[in-house]
Amino acid sequence: MRPVLISALLLSSGLTKASGLQVSPISLSLQARETASGLTLSNSGNNIVHAQVRVYQWSQNEKGEQLTPSRGLLASPPMIELKPGEKQLIRVIRAKAPPQGTSAVEDAYRISVDEIPIKPANQTTGLQFALSYSLPVFVQPVGMTKTRPQLQWSTHLQPDGKEITLRVSNSGNGHAQLARLSFVDTAGNSTVMNSGLLGYVLPGATMNWTLKIPPSALAAGGKFKVMMNGTQTTPNVTMDTSIR
Repeated sequence: MRPVLISALLLSSGLTKASGLQVSPISLSLQARETASGLTLSNSGNNIVHAQVRVYQWSQNEKGEQLTPSRGLLASPPMIELKPGEKQLIRVIRAKAPPQGTSAVEDAYRISVDEIPIKPANQTTGLQFALSYSLPVFVQPVGMTKTRPQLQWSTHLQPDGKEITLRVSNSGNGHAQLARLSFVDTAGNSTVMNSGLLGYVLPGATMNWTLKIPPSALAAGGKFKVMMNGTQTTPNVTMDTSIR
């Protein structure tokens, strides 16, 4: 899931109108002792911006990302109006006890900030863009100042024999943010498979990605490189070239 999604609403052909909605920071982490944090929404454009803020519990299963409405975390105010140049603090409030116990893992949420497109009175033509942000929020378990992922990596040849799936499982108590994935063969040649955010793997979850590299490129061996939670790592990957 990308941190920022952009959608466009077609009013009619002609001039494009850009939105000025900005959100900072783009992710949050709450310690168990913290009951609240905050986001700042700002309007850098020339028109009034209306937006809605919603909170979802975030999980992952065999179908991928799952978002369900949640009352465990609240955002206030849920509706905003920003004039050009204005800013608004959105309070993010923890409404339930943090995770606790010897096997506790961090709670994961996503805050959705969706611009509500309103056609300006003086606009008769044009394409209006409405921004939509999806921001991760993590709540740490009691007694822990920092959680950590523990990843198991493997590649699998898809049944058609033409594509490779990268499978990453997380048995740790914290999330893994994966970005800038590349493969370096035994001759030192590097192939970039994803130059930006690949995705997240939450505690207890397994995620799969189809690699943009032919199976033959992995046959001679090599190593993967990836940015995990902001640090470049070389994971230990089990290379499985058998058809599954």
